[in-house]
Amino acid sequence: MAPQDKNTPPPLPEPLRVAVADSHTHLDMQDSTVEEALAKAASVGVTTVVQVGCDLAGSRWAAETAAAHDSVHATVALHPNEAPRIVLGDPDGWSRQGAREPGGDAALDSALAEIDKLAALPQVRGVGETGLDYFRTGPDGMAAQEASFRAHIEIAKRHDKALVVHDREAHDDVLRILREEGAPDRVVFHCYSGDAEMAKVCAAAGYFMSFAGNVTFKNAQPLRDALAVAPPELVLVETDAPFLTPAPYRGRANAPYLIPVTLRAMAEVTGMTEDALATAVAANTARAFGY
Repeated sequence: MAPQDKNTPPPLPEPLRVAVADSHTHLDMQDSTVEEALAKAASVGVTTVVQVGCDLAGSRWAAETAAAHDSVHATVALHPNEAPRIVLGDPDGWSRQGAREPGGDAALDSALAEIDKLAALPQVRGVGETGLDYFRTGPDGMAAQEASFRAHIEIAKRHDKALVVHDREAHDDVLRILREEGAPDRVVFHCYSGDAEMAKVCAAAGYFMSFAGNVTFKNAQPLRDALAVAPPELVLVETDAPFLTPAPYRGRANAPYLIPVTLRAMAEVTGMTEDALATAVAANTARAFGY
């Protein structure tokens, strides 16, 4: 098959010698069964995955899946783009739930109460992905997004769970709100998207920075610069699958088994050996998510 065939899954990479975790994946959005995805990942040394919730249905599913599989840990949350949809409605129906009527602040409070209940479960290791997304949400949705983010920070602290942050084109406000609320003990910037200066700010605060397949993209030099200055004890690796597939497979569906491709690219940037970086990443992910 032609390599550019978008429907061909990328080949299995050479297995890692040191097992690592995919710190952020969406198994519920991938084509394979959970069992297939986990077996394929384990065959190349990706022996643990963090399944991330983005809405109520997805968060329930994450908690159930983590309960059923020892190698899966869950996080639960309303994604930053989900909060405005709950409050203001979603007439275009572009989320997975389809078109929705506006529910107002009461609907957001009720959804957050359910996230709070799920966050108490032992297999739920984090609250997220939450944060701010100024790419998809306009000014009208920002109040709902911010209220939701602040509520998730409080939930993470009360249950002593990691806070998984989605920060898209909103760096300053995300950092400000974490300062204002008082950050939880463990904060993970998922799909880290800041520059080297921001990486220094995150490092000083002790925030984990999780790098995804986009660190391999040609135009991603600022990300590589950030990775180069990030302390090795605060670096994680993720797929964000099925999104952000690393080069040379960009445009095809991502999955946890492709973690070695990204990790090897990261090792080159950091000047660490593959095994040393994998050892650090494995320990960091366990520390971040408390497993």
